[in-house]
Amino acid sequence: MNWQTLCADVTTIASDGGPVEIVGVEYDSRRVGRGDVFVAMRGEVTDGNLYLDKAIAQGAAAVVTDSREAYERLRRGHSGIAIALVERGRRALAEVSAVVTGHPERRLALSAVTGTNGKTTTAFLLESMLRSVGRTCVLMGTIETHVGSEVRVSPHTTPESWDVLEIFAEGVRVGATEAVMEMSSHALEQERVWRLPVDVAIFTNLTQDHLDYHGTMERYFAAKAKLFEGVGAPPPRVAVINVDDAAGRRLLPDADRSQVVTYGLEGKGDFRGEEIRMRAGETRFRLATPVGVAEMASPLTGKVNVYNLLAASAAACARGLTLEQIIVGAKSTQQVAGRFEVVEPSANDVTVVVDYAHTDDALRNLILLARELVKDRGGRVITLFGCGGDRDRTKRMKMGRAAGEGSDLVVLTSDNPRSEEPMAIIEEALVGVKETGTTCIVEEDRAGAIEIAIRSARAGDIVLLAGKGHEKVQILKDGTVPFDDVAVAAEVLKELA
Repeated sequence: MNWQTLCADVTTIASDGGPVEIVGVEYDSRRVGRGDVFVAMRGEVTDGNLYLDKAIAQGAAAVVTDSREAYERLRRGHSGIAIALVERGRRALAEVSAVVTGHPERRLALSAVTGTNGKTTTAFLLESMLRSVGRTCVLMGTIETHVGSEVRVSPHTTPESWDVLEIFAEGVRVGATEAVMEMSSHALEQERVWRLPVDVAIFTNLTQDHLDYHGTMERYFAAKAKLFEGVGAPPPRVAVINVDDAAGRRLLPDADRSQVVTYGLEGKGDFRGEEIRMRAGETRFRLATPVGVAEMASPLTGKVNVYNLLAASAAACARGLTLEQIIVGAKSTQQVAGRFEVVEPSANDVTVVVDYAHTDDALRNLILLARELVKDRGGRVITLFGCGGDRDRTKRMKMGRAAGEGSDLVVLTSDNPRSEEPMAIIEEALVGVKETGTTCIVEEDRAGAIEIAIRSARAGDIVLLAGKGHEKVQILKDGTVPFDDVAVAAEVLKELA
């Protein structure tokens, strides 16, 4: 890729440099190689412009910077380096990446999911429906990244634009025509998805989360709403919105430049879930749509998954699937890791479930589902949870209250304490549990807490291990250590069996 060709398709304030050939893009100076263009941008944690000399020493052929001072310094001191000055580094990273990768975003129909809860499952469901009719897909989300048939662990929910476009390009090379992405509020706010043309946008819900970053619920909502306005691209062709959610209803006027498709329960929405029946490992309901009515059956459990199925069904319909194809695709979806994942082997007629619920609303919904499942068996709900460190502290007491209000026994433990002291976090959550009067056992060690929760259960009970879900590590002050709720619980169950 020639430097002049690259600059012609990127919004620059000024540029300088001869016929340099570009072979790749990097935004992390530690990974710069010979022939790369290094995009130096001011971020939330550090400023890439501090590492320009290091990038050049490692072989960068060109530099794109959002610092006029850095631009002028390079012009004076590095005559052999092609340079460009831009207003916003992240936008430039997206534009440069799109050119270097050959604009794969223009060759994929992109469906994007945003919201507090349900993004991962909705994305998995939609991809399953699309794959069931023979379409090759790219999936990018919290748990996994799929490139055609290849499955990879995802390092982030929504990575930087270069990483996204590189994966899109890989998808195009293996014949992908569809992409499904989770779009986090951070990515939308930080413009990591700049100029990605979204065909179908999905909104699941909005509850308190990430206020450590956004500050207020209003700013959190505004970040989510950017998906429906278009982030450097036109608004989505179709907007799929949950009208049972207050924030979803607020979005309706903002989404009027798209074809709006709504979903909800019992008489609300274009796609509706009616006559819901569920048990562990199965949910059935009547799916009413503008194109007909059908019986939906899924191996996913719970009311929350009815919403996820409705969202995915509406999006799949927007992508051209028939009602019959949607039903078949939903049935083929496998259990999503860490989303109401039932742990095997069972022991003593006790059901143990691992779930990612890490907000008070998600925890409350999880416990309500568990209560529904045990009511005919006379069982109890035992809930284990913790709260993450270096995150929104205001939700800790709320999570404690949610756990205490719905559970028969609460086991309060550590989650990912990060730089904070685990017991300090636990004490803040404990205030909410105590308000409810529910019996609470405190055990800082998460493995020990899981054993206590399971050994406290009797026949007919359900044990909920909430907060970490699919995660395979625990983040502590001294570093990251391997930790898997499912594996720990399975070992305890094996001993009991």
